[in-house]
Amino acid sequence: MSTNPVHKDSSGSKGSVLHYFYWAFAVTFFGIALGGLLGWLSTGTVAGALKTLFICGVLAILEISLSFDNAIVNANKLKTMRPIWRERFLTWGILIAVFGMRIVFPLAIVVVAAGVGPWEAIKMAASQPTEYSRIMQDAHLPIAAFGGTFLMLVGLGFFFDNDKDVHWVRHIETPMTRMASIKSIEVAIVLVVIMVVSRLVDPALAPVFFKAAIWGLLTFLLVDVLGAALDHAENAKKTAVSGGLGAFLYLEVLDASFSFDGVIGAFAISHNLFVIAIGLGIGAMYVRSMTIMLVEQGTLAEYRYLEHGAFYAIIALSLVMFAQSFVHVPEVLAGTGGTALILLALWSSVRIKRRESDTPQ
Repeated sequence: MSTNPVHKDSSGSKGSVLHYFYWAFAVTFFGIALGGLLGWLSTGTVAGALKTLFICGVLAILEISLSFDNAIVNANKLKTMRPIWRERFLTWGILIAVFGMRIVFPLAIVVVAAGVGPWEAIKMAASQPTEYSRIMQDAHLPIAAFGGTFLMLVGLGFFFDNDKDVHWVRHIETPMTRMASIKSIEVAIVLVVIMVVSRLVDPALAPVFFKAAIWGLLTFLLVDVLGAALDHAENAKKTAVSGGLGAFLYLEVLDASFSFDGVIGAFAISHNLFVIAIGLGIGAMYVRSMTIMLVEQGTLAEYRYLEHGAFYAIIALSLVMFAQSFVHVPEVLAGTGGTALILLALWSSVRIKRRESDTPQ
């Protein structure tokens, strides 16, 4: 049974949107309490506690702005998944997203980069936050290359689709749909981008960038192939529709790719791993709530260009991650740019919806 049913009032209409965010509100309350306690214990002052709370709030907003397009893409995939796997993604998936990507992932980077054990990495995060942050920043290049490659393939895959018949920016999307019959055209485009960016990166670091980018490409292809194989195996056993374990794995890797930028960018705001985990964890819960709302309210079907805006935002984010390989790009630019594209798509959707409703049948 779903833990997030669509509530209906006595008239049979969908209930308030607010109920989708109850868990997010609860996590926010818990996070604020924990952040305030952490600030008080580390500084011993009310001012220190308030400063920590402020940083947690900024990080939560950063996470939401960077991951709003992630919520839309997740909703697009979830609406085709079987209910049991949808529920697993919204429960297990959020645990992986919050604890895996916001805590384990930064620790794993330091373990590998510094050659220390997990416990030493935790102690470094607690007692040497500046050094911990420096190691994380040094690891930004391969992370940006991997994440940028994976996300660009995801974004291009939406537009290079023979079955796509709804176009927002027709001058761009119509030719892309026609060229979708060219085998692996999106892979070829991404490889060209990788080759160009590798020329712009510091020559000493170019091999690191290229290797990580190729791993991003291989991961996308492997997840795609593995997902199709797993779903096919499930279907053969259960004669059910697609959208099982394979789709779950795809969404988890996609979530991870979206998280790279936010996690690395968070270290520019705070050096404290635990404060970062609290702030980004709060933001991740709101992204989860928005995903559920989009699926159950049917928002993607109601606003036809919303998905288009999200996938344009994904491509824009991938370009930002590639650009960060050789020049500093403020994280706030990635967040506001993606949000602006989604809002523009929403505005276009509202306009076309009103125009159609005003047209006599």
